[in-house]
Amino acid sequence: MAFTTQRKVRFQHCDPAGIVFYPRYFELINSVVEDWFEEALHHDFNQLHVENGTGVPTVSIETQFHAPSRLGERLMFELSVQAVGRSSLNLQVIAYCGEQKRLTSCLTLVFMELSSGKSMPWNDAIRQHITVENQ
Repeated sequence: MAFTTQRKVRFQHCDPAGIVFYPRYFELINSVVEDWFEEALHHDFNQLHVENGTGVPTVSIETQFHAPSRLGERLMFELSVQAVGRSSLNLQVIAYCGEQKRLTSCLTLVFMELSSGKSMPWNDAIRQHITVENQ
């Protein structure tokens, strides 16, 4: 079951032509991931990073841009888990405007201890929510 959320294309996302400037999509994707952690996994980024000293950096991202998105449009983002490893997580994020696909992004996150910069196994509470969310 995919996690879905909507984002409005704002002036801050656009280039002078009024279309989303491609690096801004990565910020939008990260905001979707952050919302998913908070809403579906019940671990917000403050809890992960500040309180627990852990993080989930993106170590790989591959994105196809299918059609431009324009100022004022509303994009529906769908996030789905593709695979869960010992410390990694493969996600797919697809953005639509209406029925038209705008982008597809496949990304890999790694759960890590911030102080050492080393990967670590997913804690049970997070892993449980990842599994439950996507069965």
